[in-house]
Amino acid sequence: MRAVVTRVKNARVEIENRVNGQIEKGFLVLLGVGPDDTEAAADKMADKVCGLRIFEDENEKMNLNLAAVGGSLLVVSQFTLYADTSSRRPGFSGAARPGLAIPLYERFMDQCRTRGFTVEHGEFGADMQVFSQNDGPVTILLEV
Repeated sequence: MRAVVTRVKNARVEIENRVNGQIEKGFLVLLGVGPDDTEAAADKMADKVCGLRIFEDENEKMNLNLAAVGGSLLVVSQFTLYADTSSRRPGFSGAARPGLAIPLYERFMDQCRTRGFTVEHGEFGADMQVFSQNDGPVTILLEV
């Protein structure tokens, strides 16, 4: 499982010109699921993301996590994180098929909610437009 986590001041995802999910301060999470991923991987990724300390404290050090700043998550499925870029035209056979990816994508979000966070999201497989105001910018790549 792979995630690109961006610290944002706000973010939203639109589908067919309507807002599907929207947050203020928090994380925009682009989440990719691989063919060998499991529920345990989704749980571990949720733990990593929710515990990530990338917000500044009173000393301007990245020391605070999402809970400490009252942040939310906007989670967008992103199979392209598993792109094979060995040629100029990427291939995506390294990404999990929807039958596996969708339940793990949903489990990741449920695990974040279980930890007390508001989770907004896109729609798996939809053509989405994602807007964000990056804060920093701070962007972290995670893999479990």
